[in-house]
Amino acid sequence: MTASPEPPPPPPRPTVDAGRLWAGGAATAVVAALVALVGVLIWDGVLNVMMVRPPLLPFGDSFAVRYAATAACLALVATALAHVLASTTPRPRAFFSWIVGLATLVGVVLPFAASGSLGGKLATAGVDLVIGLCILSLLSSVLARTTRIPRPVPPGWTPSAGPYR
Repeated sequence: MTASPEPPPPPPRPTVDAGRLWAGGAATAVVAALVALVGVLIWDGVLNVMMVRPPLLPFGDSFAVRYAATAACLALVATALAHVLASTTPRPRAFFSWIVGLATLVGVVLPFAASGSLGGKLATAGVDLVIGLCILSLLSSVLARTTRIPRPVPPGWTPSAGPYR
């Protein structure tokens, strides 16, 4: 009678450097807020194109401040999403890219459902697109640098055996 082989060990769990991930998320939130602010300054201020008012957080009376605060909060929500995906799913960056990409598409399409001029809708959609791309690109690179998937150890390997190939 032969002994049945032992089941293979579970795959190694990824580790997330949460402090660096959230520091990168906070920096991304600042950049996203500044993108929103610059977009409003250019379109509403310099070019005198009245942007349509997308759903924003009720933070103050200024459209620019509300837009910037909403962009920053969305970046922090995306950071939380990245953290959950990195801790629980295979290929977290692929899922993260799809989710943020589709959410960005919603932000680009949404202004066209609001009332306003075509120029204002295009301006708002453009700013939303840049905010989404900003969050996607910055957090994707942060996620790549703060998530580690340990390499599996070959059977029979011990630290005294030296490096394996």
